[in-house]
Amino acid sequence: MDSYAAPLRDMRFILDHLVGIDRIAALPGCADAEPELVHSILEEADKFAAGVLAPLNKVGDGEGCRLDGERVVVPNGWQEAWDQFVASGWLGLSLPAEYGGQGLTKSLWAPVWEMWFSANLAFTMLPQLTLGQTEALEVAADETLKALYLPKIVSGEWACNMSLTEPQAGSDLAAVRMRADPAGDGSYRLSGQKIFISYGEHELAANIVHLVLARLPDAPPGIKGISLFLVPKFLVNADGSLGEKNDVRAVALEHKLGIHGSPTCTLAYGDHGGAVGYLVGELNRGIEYMFVMMNDARFGVSVHGVALAERAYQMALRYAGERVQGKVLGAAGLPIAAHPDVKRQLLAMRTRIFAMRALVYTAAGWFDHARHNPDQEAAARCRRYIDLLMPVLKAWNTETGNLVCDDAIQVFGGMGFVEETGITQHYRDSRVTRIYEGTTGIQANDLVGRKILRENGATLRELLADIRAETTALALVSDLAGHAHALSVNLADLERSLDFLLAQGQGAPALVQAAAVPFLHLSGLVCAGWQVARAARAAHAGLATGADNADYLRGVLAIADFWFATYAPQVRAWSETVQAAACVVAAPEAALHG
Repeated sequence: MDSYAAPLRDMRFILDHLVGIDRIAALPGCADAEPELVHSILEEADKFAAGVLAPLNKVGDGEGCRLDGERVVVPNGWQEAWDQFVASGWLGLSLPAEYGGQGLTKSLWAPVWEMWFSANLAFTMLPQLTLGQTEALEVAADETLKALYLPKIVSGEWACNMSLTEPQAGSDLAAVRMRADPAGDGSYRLSGQKIFISYGEHELAANIVHLVLARLPDAPPGIKGISLFLVPKFLVNADGSLGEKNDVRAVALEHKLGIHGSPTCTLAYGDHGGAVGYLVGELNRGIEYMFVMMNDARFGVSVHGVALAERAYQMALRYAGERVQGKVLGAAGLPIAAHPDVKRQLLAMRTRIFAMRALVYTAAGWFDHARHNPDQEAAARCRRYIDLLMPVLKAWNTETGNLVCDDAIQVFGGMGFVEETGITQHYRDSRVTRIYEGTTGIQANDLVGRKILRENGATLRELLADIRAETTALALVSDLAGHAHALSVNLADLERSLDFLLAQGQGAPALVQAAAVPFLHLSGLVCAGWQVARAARAAHAGLATGADNADYLRGVLAIADFWFATYAPQVRAWSETVQAAACVVAAPEAALHG
């Protein structure tokens, strides 16, 4: 029942008509994004996801990981899957060619990695860690560290993790206490403990490269005194061979709600004299380098939201097409998918997934333009949009994805509440995506405080102008004029809420923070609606020219109809919630107690 097949038609449609993969292929250094090659890669990735990774998903959930002394034992099949993943070249798909990767575009990265995450999130969290760490080392490490470590990381011979969180320092990294003492030879000795470290210990790869936040004894207080260090599991000799075991070990595994196949470790550094580490970049700039990793991780987590929702939807759709229960408008013997309310639930899931996917793939295209477009003005605009919307991508996609997984359980009815059917795994796995790499509240405060208020809403107004241009184009298509009007109303609600937040400015920080999450949901709905509108216009044009996928295009138009009938009206409610945030600030302490 829990098989997986990549939604290739959606992926291709969005890449071709919304991302503009042909335009990206025309950018300098992006020739490999040629549409036919992209489609071929997607088909091969689908085979690997469905044939190798997906069958292990339930195995990992059932077996989990265990700590045997200081060894972390991962589920059966993990080693073989990792070896195949590396040997097939999938790890290096988007990693720099300079160090042995293929250097393909983010526009291709997004759909391929969506397949991996859908097929087996717990497994794919390991290779995902390579992406952010590679970029951080490229940006900050000296040439010696790059030459010694990056080829082994990119090849998959060595694995990676981000070792950031401590018991007293979760989101508040200013509270990091991990200590780094200079050793006198250019290296450092690290001591302390880290928690919640995904793939902090395992034996899938010959070595593990930990990127660790720590502070020197005389460092400035707070985040200004944090530095980034590279700490290998096994010390590395000058010729690249492995030496003795470093002073870092797993002392516990977390018992989690989901992603059981991914070992989440408590790591002890320096219990026997200090873990040998090497400074990455400059002293006291660790937070800056960490955000290079974090931004890549946040984008990856936004893809998690789409991927897990897709996997849950496929299960629900299959079940609803097979399960016969009751009469449908007086007719017996029909599957529950024919019940109007079940059909509504399925259409709601499908619509949300399409909107999430369209938004995140479009953002992937912005990454490619930001990096490769020779038009400096166009590249800078894409960078501004990425910076502004990264918290929306991460938080809105994961919140929405978790809702879709919840809806899938509802389609199953009572059978969804038992583990045997397997649908609960996707809900449990998806729940953490709303938390890690920064909770929804943290993302919302980043959006409002660091992005919008800091620049007085300039980039958001620029984005609103782009969306307004889409409403103008949409209104010219008579069949879609109603959608154009709905999107225009949504824009007005978002702009009114923006004006409200800017009016509060720095004078009412509690009110602004209380309004931040509703504002993020509002922004996500409007931006997703923008992409759905663009998809509707492309589908309408395809039908007008006699495209051979007419049934699919009519389905896209039905998705747009449902979006603007069901989700666009929710924008007004979120806008009113933003402007009613004063009730949070005014509520007395007594309101929290019965």
